[in-house]
Amino acid sequence: MKDKPNEWVSISDLMAGVMAVVMLMLVLSVLQNKVAEVKREQEKNSGLAAQQQKLNAMMHGMQKEMTEQGEEALVGFDIASGKITLRDKIFARGSACITEQAKDALARLAPRIQEFVTSSTNTQVFVEGHTDNLAVSNPVVDQARFCTVYDDNYTLSAARAREARKLLVVKLNDQQSHRVIVAGFGDSQPLRGISPSDERNRRVEVQFLTHAVSRTEQAAGSE
Repeated sequence: MKDKPNEWVSISDLMAGVMAVVMLMLVLSVLQNKVAEVKREQEKNSGLAAQQQKLNAMMHGMQKEMTEQGEEALVGFDIASGKITLRDKIFARGSACITEQAKDALARLAPRIQEFVTSSTNTQVFVEGHTDNLAVSNPVVDQARFCTVYDDNYTLSAARAREARKLLVVKLNDQQSHRVIVAGFGDSQPLRGISPSDERNRRVEVQFLTHAVSRTEQAAGSE
């Protein structure tokens, strides 16, 4: 009598088949995740590029307006870095009070700040005060005259940034203005290539930042 073919699959063959299917599913899952990750990165880069183009156009517009008004001595532009610099002439000497000419200049910048902040919920503006390294010889306590009280460069730099911010956020609501942040660095970050005592270090820098998100994240945020 002939032996019949074994109709039952051995346990070892069955386990090998199951493992092969599991490994295939794992490979497919990894590949899908990689594809999704690449897609998210492409969307993020696309969003960042679009935001950067808008920022560059806005800053070119601000620079043109300042030049037409003859105020280029008050405000410097670093479009590649997304930064403008309010120079020392913005403020009265040794004071956080903004000069009348500078008030007009900052009033013209305020709509641009509004344009930037309201363009996306992923924007921030840092208003950063800086000084030279000449020490404050005597504490300043006459707030009415100097628009602040201070006894060192850090306090003065923060006060100047605060006063500039007041004029830059006038067109923003409370929630939007929370993304315009003040910091005072005193004499800790002098400009490169010049002496720390150089008067050009007395400045307020306004840094525009964008944080791009993918369409998936945007959709999740809108739910």
